[in-house]
Amino acid sequence: MYLDLMERSLTGAAHGMEETGERGRNGRVAKLVSEGYKPISQTMLGRKRLRNVRWCTERVLKDGVPGDLIETGVWRGGATIMMRAVLKAYEDRTRQVFVADSFEGLPPPDADRYPADAGDRHHLIDELAVSLEEVRANFERYGLLDDRVRFLKGWFADTLPEAPIDSLSVARLDGDMYGSTWDALVNLYPKLSVGGYLIVDDYGAVKGGRQAVEDYREEHAITEQIETIDWTGVY
Repeated sequence: MYLDLMERSLTGAAHGMEETGERGRNGRVAKLVSEGYKPISQTMLGRKRLRNVRWCTERVLKDGVPGDLIETGVWRGGATIMMRAVLKAYEDRTRQVFVADSFEGLPPPDADRYPADAGDRHHLIDELAVSLEEVRANFERYGLLDDRVRFLKGWFADTLPEAPIDSLSVARLDGDMYGSTWDALVNLYPKLSVGGYLIVDDYGAVKGGRQAVEDYREEHAITEQIETIDWTGVY
């Protein structure tokens, strides 16, 4: 019941303003920009992708898969709040939830290093920049802000190589670009425990993000099945 209520609240459904996630991120952002719309929800995932976060987190707890949890690219923090809520519901007192974001929006594309990002305009969308203070306040709103929530502020290329993470059971990537996705894969996938889950939010929505996943899988001969969550999310 607690986690069901969290799901409804985080998506705005409990307030009659659910973000379904079916329009796609670009459509949702366009609505935010054109109409000045400020949803109550703390996530743009919609019910299916948020439910996947919950399922993966519950699964690693039930299966005893070791490791902390992380999301790279958190917007208002909804997915990581759900991760922390699952740990609370299962009375897990050992794992940490890492909340990785610049908290200043997305970086300009580095087309020399990542040609797939040439022309990317995500860095121009102010609505994607949510401050660290706002995300912390969202955790606090649900009574989930404690010393087991760790914030990694900065570009992934700078923060992830030095992140104090030994192992991961769930890693959720939401970088919206080839470079951001690649940096997360390079630094986090080697720490993913056997039996753990890698989730990619924008595999279907962002060509560059999908290409980063495919390039990394090919380079490291990764053959695990990619499972579909909805029109864009996979794990």
